[in-house]
Amino acid sequence: MREFWVASGHHLTRRADHGGLIATPELIMAYLARPELMPPEDACEAERNLHAGLLADPLRSVSKADIAALADPDARENWTFMMNFRDRLVAAPSLEAVYVNIARNGAGDLPPIFVSQLCHLILRNALEGCDDPYMLRAAELFYRSQQAAFHEGTLLLADAEIVEAQQQAEHDLHASPLTAMLAPPKAFGEMDVMDDENAWTYWSRSDAHAMVMNIGGNAKARAGLCRVIERWIAHLLDVTVSVETVPSIEDRDWRWFVGLDSEGTKIGNALWNGTSVDANAAERIVALMRLTIADTRLVDERVGSKPVYLILAMGADKVVRLKPQNLVAGLPLAPKANVA
Repeated sequence: MREFWVASGHHLTRRADHGGLIATPELIMAYLARPELMPPEDACEAERNLHAGLLADPLRSVSKADIAALADPDARENWTFMMNFRDRLVAAPSLEAVYVNIARNGAGDLPPIFVSQLCHLILRNALEGCDDPYMLRAAELFYRSQQAAFHEGTLLLADAEIVEAQQQAEHDLHASPLTAMLAPPKAFGEMDVMDDENAWTYWSRSDAHAMVMNIGGNAKARAGLCRVIERWIAHLLDVTVSVETVPSIEDRDWRWFVGLDSEGTKIGNALWNGTSVDANAAERIVALMRLTIADTRLVDERVGSKPVYLILAMGADKVVRLKPQNLVAGLPLAPKANVA
């Protein structure tokens, strides 16, 4: 079986009989190694002792007094977040249960990076055994922002963080404005656009996030996103759905939509309410999909057998910030639906 996304830390968890992931001391230790929690050179003795004690026993009890004893207010805030997060992970029956609770009830003061990392872990579990690199590349949208660009009339998506780093390196290389101006334009520098000839290379660099997704011009890329959404919902909610991309909403009596990001929600609300959207709204839509829930008994009676439309869009900065929690909290499931 091919390995991928080692950086997710899935090997530091334990898969329970119910299929969900269980937090382990090793997983907590990985969080303790994060830069935000590593005591700086000028850290007080209390902070150093707290960190050392947790490295020795990641599940040891930490009191409010222990954190209050830290001299640095930023350290107190970081450790409060981390200990609350650790306690939630350890107490829950699975990491998936924690995520579903966050999706439905809000993350509260939990930093977004923790939610994103949790998504990364759970998605790695949900995609265990996947042998389709197009699916795996599409799945990166769930936990990493994407920079959009049109190249030769086709919409491409590249990892926003990688693009930013690449642009900075390019800027440093071409310090002269004239040199930069004369450089040949490239959509995403030297990054490879995934196609049938190079897709196999994804396995060796899945943690590099260095392959461009041709969502506008490659049907396999769009299908990959649909398959990931199906797998995500089945894994977290135990609900079977089918998803396909569509060019437009032709149904005049459409009943429900889920915005997969804030911009998609904004566009969907405008369409739903019959209000005007700006002239560029259509250009900002990255993917429009139709979702059908297999068992109509699980669907809210207001929707019935009608499909659910999914709208994914880019912001004004041409960055796509997919919110996978919307697929958990936003589906029109009947109250009696037996989901996690």
